[in-house]
Amino acid sequence: MMDALLLEYLPILIFLGIAIVLSVVFVGAAMLIAPKAPDQEKLSAYECGFEAFEGARRQFDVRFYLVAILFIIFDLEVAFLFPWAVALGDIGLFGFWSMVVFLLILTVGFVYEWKKGALEWE
Repeated sequence: MMDALLLEYLPILIFLGIAIVLSVVFVGAAMLIAPKAPDQEKLSAYECGFEAFEGARRQFDVRFYLVAILFIIFDLEVAFLFPWAVALGDIGLFGFWSMVVFLLILTVGFVYEWKKGALEWE
């Protein structure tokens, strides 16, 4: 019985093995084939908007973080909407109205940030 149970996991192990081998091949090929010509522009900070190795007391713009938080909020919203849509027939009206309340709370938060100017980029 234990052999039959382990045999059911064999496709998963094969899939993981293939994924690991392909990942190593692709990363290795990129390291060998890709041109390496770093310049000042490529080495500059580009995600957070300020240099990472400056004084810790320097003021910086928090709009980057507000946009990131908004992205996370709406990304989680989508993550909740997919299972809800699949199970809507089973959860009935209570599940429907629970999601409506959830979406209303997110909408109120979005409108608040919009009114506060968090989405304005100068």
